[in-house]
Amino acid sequence: MGKVARMLMATQFTRVQRWCRQTFSAPIRDETTTLYRDWRNRFLWQRLRLWLWLALMCLLSFTLRDIYGLFFPFAELQHLPEVLRTQRLVINIAMLLNILICLALHKTKLGRDRPDLLFLGSSWSISLASQLFATIRGFALPDTIGWSLLFLSQAVLMPVCWILHLLTQVSVLTYYFGVNTALGLKTPIPDHPEIYNVTFILYIFWFCAICDIGVYLYDRLQRSEFYAHQELESAYQKLKVAEAKYRSIFENAVEGIFQSSPDGRYITANPALARIYGYSLAEEVTANSTDIEQLYVDPNRRAEFVRLMEKYGSISEFESQIYRRDGSIVWISEKAYAVRDEHLKLLYYEGLIEDITQRKQTEEELRVFFHAVSHDLRNPVLGTLMVLKNLLARPEENISISRSILERMIQSSDRQLNLINSLMEAHISEVQGVILQQQPVQLLTVVEAAIADLEPLLEQNQAKLTNLVSADLPLVNADPTQLWRVFSNLIVNALKHNAPGLLLTINATRKDDKIYCTVSDNGVGISQQQSNRLFDLYFRGASIRNSVSLGLGLYLCKQIINAHGGEIGVNSALDAGATFWFTLPISSPFTG
Repeated sequence: MGKVARMLMATQFTRVQRWCRQTFSAPIRDETTTLYRDWRNRFLWQRLRLWLWLALMCLLSFTLRDIYGLFFPFAELQHLPEVLRTQRLVINIAMLLNILICLALHKTKLGRDRPDLLFLGSSWSISLASQLFATIRGFALPDTIGWSLLFLSQAVLMPVCWILHLLTQVSVLTYYFGVNTALGLKTPIPDHPEIYNVTFILYIFWFCAICDIGVYLYDRLQRSEFYAHQELESAYQKLKVAEAKYRSIFENAVEGIFQSSPDGRYITANPALARIYGYSLAEEVTANSTDIEQLYVDPNRRAEFVRLMEKYGSISEFESQIYRRDGSIVWISEKAYAVRDEHLKLLYYEGLIEDITQRKQTEEELRVFFHAVSHDLRNPVLGTLMVLKNLLARPEENISISRSILERMIQSSDRQLNLINSLMEAHISEVQGVILQQQPVQLLTVVEAAIADLEPLLEQNQAKLTNLVSADLPLVNADPTQLWRVFSNLIVNALKHNAPGLLLTINATRKDDKIYCTVSDNGVGISQQQSNRLFDLYFRGASIRNSVSLGLGLYLCKQIINAHGGEIGVNSALDAGATFWFTLPISSPFTG
């Protein structure tokens, strides 16, 4: 039994020890604690001003009572000792002066910075003033009414920092019981001269205890509310930061972000979605797009979108064609999911929209490319294969091959190799750009070399070429090898697209700081529709007489001329011949 009792006592002692540490130990100086202390000091300073004015008016009322009592004595005060009846006015005036001094200090920097010291000073100036007067007069003064009003008013008006209240009370009671006992003073009340009165002690103890407990509980409540408010404010600030980040992502996203209602209206849209649909502001999308179904080129796509969302709850890579604001058509890819409430009721759709028009165009170009590869490489491969099969069909064990057959096979292989090289050059040009070795070049030299290399092809096509390029033209800043390819491709392109007997003319003239070059023919000409796409990758004209080509020649010409800093184009019409032109920069004296 004794062991259990000791354990219980140890547990209770531990709890009391923990409470004392939490109550009296200095709290952790974190930011929130510092903010609360600053708030508490401001609160104490503001309430202290109100309390001082109330104390001033309270003492003034008692002072007026005493002044009146000098001329018209109150019967209720006749039982007081003579010394108190005659000297109470002096005590009240002394306390009034102390309050006025505290009010003056309240407005100073000291009062604002240390309201706790002003609290203690004002309290002691009231409570100890009467005690000092009584000590000087040789008696002890149990000021029950004065202390009650003092402690109660402080607890009601300044219910923070209970330690200050406790110090105020302990100081007064210590002086009353300690000094008076040491000096052997008695109270001036004939019936109760002793200073130790059980009823008085119990009353003062519990009155002070109730006031201090009330202040302590209120202070803790205020602290908890302040901390909760700070946490809420911190959470709100974090929410604002998160919202700002989300807003930044929403506003600056490359993909279109949207929320749409089940009945087919845009609820929210970001600037990227507005750009996809051809609007300048996101608000225009929600205002003008009242029916999303009308935006689809195929109206059934919206119904398919809703069907897939109802079935799976989300979709990805839902590709469709839509109308932009100006009536043009683009391809989009949608990724979305359905947002529902806790009762699984559909609220809205939310997702991303990406403009995939360029990708679709690339895919279309790739389809053209593979068609061109299969078409253009098929004939030389079939030709070579037929020659080899004919040779194998002969009954002889040792097959002899004529020189003409070998030449045909070599020519076929050369054409295949040229096609493959053209594809590789086009790919390198697309990825890395054209690499130039520029130097001052005489244009006539390059043109003559290209014509000389193509002489057999010109004779085969019965074509006549006139070279009007002059030897006295300024030098051009160019890569001679790449420039040779441009003239060769333009000449070969003219021969491929026209019947035998073509008349070709090459000319070059100076225009400002550039040389203007032309390759003209009197052939069938080119339509405006074809001219607009003539320099595109893998584009081939409809009038090509032999198909051993991928349509890369003019594309490479454009890449080369653009790399030189020039321009290239064509002037033509059906049945009016064609003139291909390009410009080259004249070589500067400081170049190379």
